[in-house]
Amino acid sequence: MNDQVPWLLLQSMAAIAEHGSLSAAARDVGASQPTLSRHLSTLEELLGDRLFDRTREGMALTVKGEQLFQEVRTMADTAGRISRKGEEEADDLTGTVRLSASQIVATYLLPDMLTELRRKTPHLAYEVVASDTSQNLIRREADIAVRMYRPRQSDLFIRKVAELKLGIFAHRDYMSDKEAITVENFMSFDVIGYDRSSLILDGMRALGMKVDRDDFAFRSDDQVVCWNMVRAGYGLGMMQVELGKRDPNLVQVASDIDIGSMPVWLAAHKELKSSPRIRMVFDHLATSLQRAS
Repeated sequence: MNDQVPWLLLQSMAAIAEHGSLSAAARDVGASQPTLSRHLSTLEELLGDRLFDRTREGMALTVKGEQLFQEVRTMADTAGRISRKGEEEADDLTGTVRLSASQIVATYLLPDMLTELRRKTPHLAYEVVASDTSQNLIRREADIAVRMYRPRQSDLFIRKVAELKLGIFAHRDYMSDKEAITVENFMSFDVIGYDRSSLILDGMRALGMKVDRDDFAFRSDDQVVCWNMVRAGYGLGMMQVELGKRDPNLVQVASDIDIGSMPVWLAAHKELKSSPRIRMVFDHLATSLQRAS
């Protein structure tokens, strides 16, 4: 490998390989698609070889690309171990803690939790990755992750900390002239749902509703966008009960329809549990999320 190859180009190449497309990789790393495309072209020119085949299904690694990808992953894992080693040796509550959480958690739950923590430990700073995609804790893309599912990566210290009850909400004005909501008439209302994700559809079908994505009056995979449509009075939407009750303009409807709850897991690399600042933030989030359930 050319010793002068910038690490940034290799990171971009790895992101494309992991996601299978330029657009998905760009969303995950927070860069533009043209930027990643330029990084890839520069890298292929420096190495004098093609790293991907462009197919209808996306970006497929060539043999050379697969070899390079494995090398980059090894380098990234090594860098992560070195970084974690430094964390183990740090015994004070200074520095930065990087958190990964879904957009809903990052937007509506973390602000109060981190503000409270900041007042207790003013020398700690925080970075938040607000994304519904998984951040790799092994490579130190995040120190702590808040997940709505049990993380499956190896070498993680994980804890289930809460079950957040879900409910159906609508703006008071939207419900002012509406009849009572039941499972049978539910889809006669303006229902807000996801676009490509099947999560809401699966839950509704489990209740016996015969629905598909075209039955939603509004669709978006961005949970914050969906919630703001509820707050604007567009129609019915699903949210954690405690969050929904915070808005005085909203009412919980069809409370007899049990749409379940959302599990909350905290995860960090197991070696970081010996870091005082990571452990302190981890424990604070665990307690705060339990209070929110």
